Amino acid sequence: MTNLILPLVADVSGNVNDPVNFTFFIGCMAMMAASAFFFLSLNQFDKKWRTSVLVSGLITFIAAVHYWYMRDAAMAGALENVTAFRYVDWILTVPLMCVEFYLILKVAGATKTLLNKMILLSLVMLVTGYIGETGGDAVIWGTISGLAYFAIVYEIWLGGAAKLAKEAGGDVLAAHKILCWFVLVGWAIYPIGYMAGTSGWYDFLPTNGLDMNVWYNIADAINKIGFGLVIYALAVKKTA
Repeated sequence: MTNLILPLVADVSGNVNDPVNFTFFIGCMAMMAASAFFFLSLNQFDKKWRTSVLVSGLITFIAAVHYWYMRDAAMAGALENVTAFRYVDWILTVPLMCVEFYLILKVAGATKTLLNKMILLSLVMLVTGYIGETGGDAVIWGTISGLAYFAIVYEIWLGGAAKLAKEAGGDVLAAHKILCWFVLVGWAIYPIGYMAGTSGWYDFLPTNGLDMNVWYNIADAINKIGFGLVIYALAVKKTA
């Protein structure tokens, strides 16, 4: 991270009990356990639902690998490497989380247009967020990232994805709504972490000065594992 962020992050190198390092350890183990659970459960589902559960396992597996490296980087005090690993993780896993919407809505006729739109918006959100955290104007790039996030929220709550979910109805609609809440509430933790780790008009907010990595670690565990469990529950119902 640049000098824009470093003053707001404590030196936690080597301290396992520090909240940053501790949540990296917990996050790594939680993601590994979730991956094993999703992968080992694949054979119990109908083929058309296996892909969704497989993607859930890939999301947590990719996160577990990156958390392993982020944990070591944080313990060594190399916080700039943590940021790089973090965004490599997100650039892979967040679009996959968007893919989950497409996969469960295929039963209602979801097309690749929806898939491409969701992936594009997620990439814009992540790339601009990374620029804002690593040297670009935090407010400008953060605003663009936020707009992309709200575009995703609109798409799944009120846009084409929402309409497809209503057409599907039943268990698919119920699962879609839960995933929507994850995006609206769970993903909102990321902007809080962003504001905690960068300087801008929001300096007066109580989040500023808190370590951004703690926010991000909590959000990752809730969102990635939670997403997977919703998909798993839907696959169980549909297979039964």
